[in-house]
Amino acid sequence: MVKRKAIMIGAGLANMAAAVYLIQEAHWKGDQITFYSIDDHGSNDGSTATEAKGEYWNTDYPVDNHTGFVARGGRMLNYRTYVDLMDLMGRIPSATEKNMTAAEDTHDFDAHHRTYDKARLLQGGVGIVNGGHLGLNNKDRSLLTKLILMPDKEETRLDNVTIADYFKDDPHMFQTNFWYMWETTFAFRVQSSAQELRRYMHQMIYEFTQIEHLVGVNRTRYNQYESMMLPLINYLKEQGCKIILNRRVTDFTFKDTELQDEITVTGLEMENTETNESETVAVDDDTAVFFTNGSITDSATLGDFNTPAAENMDYGAAASLWKKATEHFYNLGNPDKFFADRNASEWSSFTLTTKNHLLLNEITRITTQVPGNALNSFLSTKPITTLGQKDVNMSIVVHHQPHFTTQKPNESVIWGYFLYPRRKGEFVEKPYIEMTGKEMAEELIGQLSKVDPGPTNIMDKKDEIMDSIINNIPVYMPYASALFNNRAKTDRPEVIPEHSTNLAFTGEFAEQPYQMVFTEQSAVRSGEIAAYHFTGISMDNLVKTPRYDKDMKTLAKATKKLFS
Repeated sequence: MVKRKAIMIGAGLANMAAAVYLIQEAHWKGDQITFYSIDDHGSNDGSTATEAKGEYWNTDYPVDNHTGFVARGGRMLNYRTYVDLMDLMGRIPSATEKNMTAAEDTHDFDAHHRTYDKARLLQGGVGIVNGGHLGLNNKDRSLLTKLILMPDKEETRLDNVTIADYFKDDPHMFQTNFWYMWETTFAFRVQSSAQELRRYMHQMIYEFTQIEHLVGVNRTRYNQYESMMLPLINYLKEQGCKIILNRRVTDFTFKDTELQDEITVTGLEMENTETNESETVAVDDDTAVFFTNGSITDSATLGDFNTPAAENMDYGAAASLWKKATEHFYNLGNPDKFFADRNASEWSSFTLTTKNHLLLNEITRITTQVPGNALNSFLSTKPITTLGQKDVNMSIVVHHQPHFTTQKPNESVIWGYFLYPRRKGEFVEKPYIEMTGKEMAEELIGQLSKVDPGPTNIMDKKDEIMDSIINNIPVYMPYASALFNNRAKTDRPEVIPEHSTNLAFTGEFAEQPYQMVFTEQSAVRSGEIAAYHFTGISMDNLVKTPRYDKDMKTLAKATKKLFS
């Protein structure tokens, strides 16, 4: 079982974490570890638009403006629950701050720029909504309490149960301030897994008492690539790890054995995405294979100021390979649950770059808070759901500036997203998914105008703001919420599946006890588990996960908040 070499399929956070633990805990040399990956950051990206063009842009479109910055998604951290992530970041130097680890860098930045959201919810005719009033009734409270108190051993009762199913007799839940804040903080949808919601309610229960201000949220100094991934890349390269990019692994070769359920990888088939040539890599008995079996940014496409992001129908590089493995073995989960229902998983985002701070200053005036402290969600003023209910139109994050190390002092970067991209805009009469970057910016200004307290209105400065935009890059992500899709517990493979001799599954689509997905925490822990397993290190050495759902003070505070 103990291995002496590793092949990493995917160079995202989970596998890079595994490599660090192999080097520091198992005392491997870096040259014992080889990565094969399309890119070197997974879903934790961030770059100039020019750099992003080669990786994600749909070349069928005549994209003519590659200026500005782009990040397909944004990351909010939480020291209290992301314990494995912070352990990992404490093991490597910062890429931007001298004499600091990546963890010290983040702690230092966060200590000087604490999150305190004054305008978590905004609504036309109201302005800033009092999010501290959760708006729950007794039925809402009863169902939430049952979810919070459900023991781990009974979790399978929620197999294949959506959040909508769980609250089927309580549609009022989806009209509460609690739901609006919860869905946009964590990217849940009504058709998402109730089982996953339960895990979040267990591990993030303390957020109940502070969700309207997000004071539990911690942020990195810069975008997640420069503050999280680049330190890992630098460290692993210095240790001698081989990171081979532009490789899409397309199939496994498995050992033929009389034990039909034995899982032993003997080879990999891959495609060089630059040359379109096929390659074969042998896997010997001394080698473990770490496979990140799904990505929320697979098949993502980018547009630009004048071009919408195209809809890429690719099933996804990682998920396609996962599906190949399930054709051989019965206990490796069901990727279709996560990657065959785009209606449950897709969103659109945008990264807006301006050449001055006019828009930034207007947002600061309207929301009464400085950049870096907020996730602002704009509530609809009319019913927009299929059930005739109100919901959130869009959400924006105004980062502390600069958000990129190469950003000029006069530039601002703002990120936003549409959780339901097929809905139509209020100020641009088309679905968000069909909007250009220009149209998304116009929709944003329109949403801000609805909540502007005056005496002048941001709409009076629309032309000047639009002229200040360097670029606004729309991104379509068909699988952004795939990890929340409705599922049974067995639909994700274990990190080390039963009967596996050399194959581990890492990342957000691997099943781990108690862990909640969509967090760098679960990604890092999966890599840590796999590294320890294949080097014979006791799982007792894993970073200890706190259980706030068993802390009486936390539960008492949450109970009090339920009645706010």
